[in-house]
Amino acid sequence: MNVSDTDSTVGENSEERIHPWTRYVALGDSFTEGIGDPEPDNPGGHRGWADRVAEELSRGQRDFAYANLAIRGRLLQQILDEQLGPCMDLKPDLISISAGGNDLIRPGGDPDALAEKLDAAVQTLGSEGATVILFNGPDTLSSVLGRIRGKVAIYNENLRTVATRHDAVVADMWSLRQLANPQMWNEDRLHFSPLGHHTIAAMVLDSLNVSHNLEPLLPKPLPQRTWREARSSDLVWAREYFVPWVIRRLRHQSSGDGILPKRPTPGPVLGPADIVVPRS
Repeated sequence: MNVSDTDSTVGENSEERIHPWTRYVALGDSFTEGIGDPEPDNPGGHRGWADRVAEELSRGQRDFAYANLAIRGRLLQQILDEQLGPCMDLKPDLISISAGGNDLIRPGGDPDALAEKLDAAVQTLGSEGATVILFNGPDTLSSVLGRIRGKVAIYNENLRTVATRHDAVVADMWSLRQLANPQMWNEDRLHFSPLGHHTIAAMVLDSLNVSHNLEPLLPKPLPQRTWREARSSDLVWAREYFVPWVIRRLRHQSSGDGILPKRPTPGPVLGPADIVVPRS
């Protein structure tokens, strides 16, 4: 389904958002699970860009339902094996899939081979008429992904070919220049911060041509750091995040071992702005 064919006009009720989707299912890894955007009241303890998108899509749409099958640490093939079938069983009309980042940061990650797998998956996901959203990788040196910029660029070009072939929507993080700001990233330099997730959610809604209430948020200026302070920060990051990540790889462990999807079945969306606090 081509997003240009959707109607995103505002109805007689100014609070109503009109769009054609009633059931949204999100597939992926930690990015889509919402890691880096903690929210204790949300299922799984995290919010993230996908929840934020679903919250906006649900406004004025009483029959809208949302499921999130993403699990942190998953490689592309694991996502396809574990999430594609359950997704199709849920009969969504809007699907997002972000996958391949965990493959690319590993030695031997092949952007061409990954794109071939993704191509077949997108064909299946869109086979019953659902709108499919694909994510390319960001262009930034502020995170671990900056170390594999060349592979990310190749994968992105392949992904655009896949999207064109199957009439999918590309959520273009490569062109989202705001993500170059370090404050868009979690302290682990691999996941996005709440500010990053918010910014990405607005971009996704814009890509779908849907009106929304997410205003751009500007990061606060960071204080200047000396070389010694920056070096100390790098050493702390390596000890607390990079070394444990390497050890998990050597042990063939994943941060998602034992984790279940936070929203395995479609349901109504309740965002922080919709939570009613009882009067005393």
